[in-house]
Amino acid sequence: MDAIVLGGGLMGAASTYFLARRGVRVTLVERNRVGSGATVASFGNIRRSGRYIPQLALARRSLALWGEASKMLDRDVEFRATGHLRLIFSQAGLDEMRSFAKAARPWGVDLEELEPKEIRSRFPGLGPEAIAASFSPEDGSGNPRLIAPAFADAARRLGAKIVEEADVPAITRTAFGFKIETSKGDYAAEALLNTAGAWGARIAAQFGENVPIVAKGPQMGVTEPLPHRILPVVGVWAHDHGGGYLRQVERGNIIFGGGAERTDVSLDTGYAKADPARLPRQLRALLPLLPILADVAVIRTWSGCEGYVGDGLPVIGPSATTPGLFHAFGFCGHGFQLGPGVGDVMAEVMSTGRTDVFLDDFRINRF
Repeated sequence: MDAIVLGGGLMGAASTYFLARRGVRVTLVERNRVGSGATVASFGNIRRSGRYIPQLALARRSLALWGEASKMLDRDVEFRATGHLRLIFSQAGLDEMRSFAKAARPWGVDLEELEPKEIRSRFPGLGPEAIAASFSPEDGSGNPRLIAPAFADAARRLGAKIVEEADVPAITRTAFGFKIETSKGDYAAEALLNTAGAWGARIAAQFGENVPIVAKGPQMGVTEPLPHRILPVVGVWAHDHGGGYLRQVERGNIIFGGGAERTDVSLDTGYAKADPARLPRQLRALLPLLPILADVAVIRTWSGCEGYVGDGLPVIGPSATTPGLFHAFGFCGHGFQLGPGVGDVMAEVMSTGRTDVFLDDFRINRF
């Protein structure tokens, strides 16, 4: 089989790698640079806690691949299993956490429930007013700037062709598969994988598949370096305090997000901007998680174009209208952890026609 992967974010780059590893002749086409879209705007969160329960089988496969990533890709992508701490400030949050923990246990997600005294002793300075917390020791974070290029480079070493900075004015269904016209030449293949992120719905619509999707830009920021004292990724349950989250990188800077409404993004340009007017409220939402942020300088803010599907779930799997067409897009700002697993599963589905990972809830014809 020949395949074209359209879109060079984490999903596309990982799919290209796993297709090439299965012996598929594959071409990845990206209109900008690999990993320059929603992936690079990501917080880098590798978490399973709080996910949609039917997504956990995919998340489990992906976590295993994150653990193998440096060896597999011959590059450190800064995956660190530092654990994921989610603070709880309300009874609603506590109820949500306990309900999730029970449902997720069969899928290998073992959450520790921490009382206030345990939070203070194990994670001093975090959530001083929290009434409880959960801790997932196997989760952690990775570097969004490294992972997609690492997959693309590894795929290239396996024989994949990587085409960057290529506009795609036309996609045509042919008697033998698909032909795509690009500003760097035309490419044809038996199969086409749509990993175009927020633009994925536009490609699907060309084949009679309509997906309700909007483009949004998260509000992200990073502080000046501080002494390194925060090991886990930190978030909250039940969207207490605006759903803020943060982590401290090894250099000492604290990366943060959440706690602020996402901005609207035009798909015609794809440019997302951080709104400085939203920063004060965002920081106030983060103070209950980490009070020392009150005296820390923010040195940079950024955003990126993410695709949010109407029901909050991604589109993953074969087309319902067109043989040989496959989709993996619309991850609603929660795709970073899933990236390696999605790539592996899509390569499996495209190569063999099946997978043991549950994908029914993510089929495109649910709309």
